[in-house]
Amino acid sequence: MKILVTGAAGFIGYHLCESLLKQGFEVLGLDNINDYYDVNLKYDRLKELGILSNCAEQFNNLCESSIHGSQLKFVRMKLEDREALPDLFQNEKITVVCNLAAQAGVRYSLENPESYIDSNIVGFLNLLECCRHNKVEHLVYASSSSVYGLNEKVPFSTEDSVDNPISLYAASKKSNELMAHTYSHLYGFPTTGLRFFTVYGPWGRPDMALFLFTDAILNDRPIKVFNHGKMERDFTYVDDIVEGVVRILTKSTKDRDLYKVYNIGNNDSVKLNDFIEAIEEQVGKKAEKEMLPMQPGDVYRTWADVNNLIRDYDYHPDTPIKKGVKSFIDWYKSYYSL
Repeated sequence: MKILVTGAAGFIGYHLCESLLKQGFEVLGLDNINDYYDVNLKYDRLKELGILSNCAEQFNNLCESSIHGSQLKFVRMKLEDREALPDLFQNEKITVVCNLAAQAGVRYSLENPESYIDSNIVGFLNLLECCRHNKVEHLVYASSSSVYGLNEKVPFSTEDSVDNPISLYAASKKSNELMAHTYSHLYGFPTTGLRFFTVYGPWGRPDMALFLFTDAILNDRPIKVFNHGKMERDFTYVDDIVEGVVRILTKSTKDRDLYKVYNIGNNDSVKLNDFIEAIEEQVGKKAEKEMLPMQPGDVYRTWADVNNLIRDYDYHPDTPIKKGVKSFIDWYKSYYSL
């Protein structure tokens, strides 16, 4: 089985590649390595996988891992490239696809809407076409908890209405689900959408709360606390997420509906102030807090109902917040030599 992981230089993509390689799967990684955040962090993730930057920085150039050999290849490519991506599929004989590549970030979508259309919609369509024409056995793709918008009923269920997104990012993820449904219906190949809930852990994104808070506290800067701290998130440790994704990628799709959507989260909701306290405890310093109002596109609370994923894939997230936060801070101090 050859598994294409798009977004392989990203936070979840890197961890997924690592897990798949340890389990003996052949992996093809793809990423456009854009500058939404520090590209050095992306190249360093790839370096951990044995993909060196002097090869990875060239577009449409297939690189082989210095650690894993031909078991891992990587290519820098844009999903919306309608010549290069079909050629890659034709040449590499991909079995299943996990699409984690996307322009991320709710707030950034207010400033750069075009990048969300290019990557998350045009790129996703190109990927669907490649899966269709190359007999890919299963497409698993990242959706988002943001599709629930301002839904007040908790925990969020995949049975709930998601017709009122409040950010372009959320709208693009909802569009992905609709497009996948159409392709499953028309062309008969299985697609599985995963609505991710606030993933955190080592090698995390610098625009996420845990990274921002840790960096600010350690460097004696105030942290920005939106909605005056009256927010809750279903914080999910990256290892729990990856375990669930691997189970979905590697389990047969026989005898199931062609189109499926699942929540994938921690099955719990944590108050933002409690999350900050866990960081303070591990860092050994109190945070100076700058209390701010709710930001456009943000939601008050997220909480995933993952019962369907438990039923179908025996998914059981079990990493406590304090343990997960400690793992991230240990990585942060090591990475930045603190």
